[in-house]
Amino acid sequence: MSGRGSTAAVSGNVQARLGAFSLQTGDFSWPLDGITALFGRSGCGKSTLLRAIAGLIPRASGTLRVGEALWLDGRRQTPAPQRDVGYVFQDAALFPHLSVRGNLLFAASRAPKGEAPAAIDQVAAEVGIAYLLDRRIAALSGGEKQRVAIARALLSRPRLLLLDEPLAALDWKAKDELLELIGQIARTQRLPMVLVSHAPEEIERLAQRVVFMQDGRILRIEPLTEALMRADSPLFDRLGPVAVLEGEATPLAEGLAQLRIDGSLLTFPAAAEPGRVRLRIYARDVALARSVPTDISMLNHLPARICGFAASRPGHSLVRLCLADGQGLWSEITMRARDALRFAEDEAVVALIKAASVER
Repeated sequence: MSGRGSTAAVSGNVQARLGAFSLQTGDFSWPLDGITALFGRSGCGKSTLLRAIAGLIPRASGTLRVGEALWLDGRRQTPAPQRDVGYVFQDAALFPHLSVRGNLLFAASRAPKGEAPAAIDQVAAEVGIAYLLDRRIAALSGGEKQRVAIARALLSRPRLLLLDEPLAALDWKAKDELLELIGQIARTQRLPMVLVSHAPEEIERLAQRVVFMQDGRILRIEPLTEALMRADSPLFDRLGPVAVLEGEATPLAEGLAQLRIDGSLLTFPAAAEPGRVRLRIYARDVALARSVPTDISMLNHLPARICGFAASRPGHSLVRLCLADGQGLWSEITMRARDALRFAEDEAVVALIKAASVER
């Protein structure tokens, strides 16, 4: 397989039957870099496809190529231990009879031949479990178990990390911390990942692209930014359309930070370190004006251009906004406001956003 950070791809056409369920992906291909999310309703085949990539479905057929390696050719499969992947299960799947250190030692012993062994203490420190090394698995919280599972996967020196809903059973605080950890690992180690999730927030915070699945088939593969600029995006939940903005952040005082977007500044709540961040902004939290207002509590006034309109809930309209750097926003306004202000496509406007409403 090609090394980390390559421009290679995960591609193929995979079939498998498990009881009454049939996986028939159709032809697919996505870059072997960053985080790719498999998304769809429960039972659509996300985990089945992930297990097929890992080599855990004996009767899978079709084709599967990861980088330069052909892992599935007809019914001939590369055995799972030779696929050089790490796998993190929803329930962590740790060995209960071993300590945390014992679980990590087992993983380190299975690193590919020729690879320099990773230092257990170093990996444990990177994922925040150095203080847990001598603890029994039964004594760990759900979040701690998933950190151990991630460390175990990293110690096997994978070229591809597979994550099967690793946050599904965690409380919000543990989930938030694990989201930060997974994103950090992807950035610092340049380790390609495939994440199974049915939670849009997880995908919006982590993924570079989304593989949409339904009834065992891959419907489409889109960059996250494009998927969020479709008014009918399956990623939108009951809170409505959301956009993701990325840029370089600078910490401020009093628990705030600023994101620089092509000369404009977006203030948001965070005790952030300097560096690149990703922010989520809901359409319902974006108001529009023709000029920068004065004497207003909204700190964020982003220049934008109206790129289009879309249907929304009754009495409302979605306005698609384009920023100067090519990123996009949504604004949801009432039809009454749209008619009164006579907003038109390609018009220059100012997007007004409360700092407190911006989410990491």
